[in-house]
Amino acid sequence: MDLVGACRAFVSVSEVGSFTGGSAAAGIPQPVASRRIAALERHLGERLFDRSARRVLLTPFGRDLLPRARQLVRSADALEQDAKRARLRPVRLAVPATCTTRALAELDAAARTHELFLEFRRADPAERVDLVRTLDVRAALVAVPADEAEWSVPLGVAGTTERHRGPVHLDSLRAGRAERSPRRRVWIQPEDDVPHVRDRLLRVRDAVGLRPAQVAVAESLSAGAAEALGSADLLLCSAEQAVEFGFLWHPVAELPLARGYGITAEAGYDADLLRTALRADVACCLGAVDGTGLENG
Repeated sequence: MDLVGACRAFVSVSEVGSFTGGSAAAGIPQPVASRRIAALERHLGERLFDRSARRVLLTPFGRDLLPRARQLVRSADALEQDAKRARLRPVRLAVPATCTTRALAELDAAARTHELFLEFRRADPAERVDLVRTLDVRAALVAVPADEAEWSVPLGVAGTTERHRGPVHLDSLRAGRAERSPRRRVWIQPEDDVPHVRDRLLRVRDAVGLRPAQVAVAESLSAGAAEALGSADLLLCSAEQAVEFGFLWHPVAELPLARGYGITAEAGYDADLLRTALRADVACCLGAVDGTGLENG
């Protein structure tokens, strides 16, 4: 039995004094109101109305239960309002600082079609994990190894001086003994300062004989890009970022590199919706290749 619906019909009929008017006030057909009240009477074991009189009157039993029925209806209405407000409350999502404002707006627009409103917090990889742990955000796109990722972003090196097509060999950055110009460097932006990207690149650095300082972590994305803009240095980045800076992008010849992303959330529903219904939209926001192997964006 629909206890709330039955109590709503009971309260409406008692306040109006007729089944016709009461059912209209409750927004239901009169036969439905009558059936609900009859079901409530059977459930409670006593008649609520004296139907022998010309006007519908409450029985003593009905008068005793009316205040509690009103309370139940008010509580149900309040619950529905609270649920509506909760659905409209933004879900705070920690995202990479590399996501553009346009990409975030498009992800938010897609989420709204599923009654999910997003509020973004840009942060570096380690901070995104901490934000979920401290409940400052409800979900985060976190950095994971590419072979464990739900979305991946291929990485390469880019700058203003590499004009050839094809991969860049890092051993080509070794300076000759007679060369006096500054040694060229590869700058790692903070988003890629994670072991599964940074450490692999450092191992290649050592294997091809580059100096330690020739592969370095930039203080920020803009700082790394500035170094590449003002010199022959290279920035480790995605192809999409290279276009943004006007760089020419090349994969690294010695090894494939990629950012990997997964999602973690305090509530499973938030994570499930982002990785299923919004999967392609998240991929576009990241400039990523999703788990199907298809490139997005």
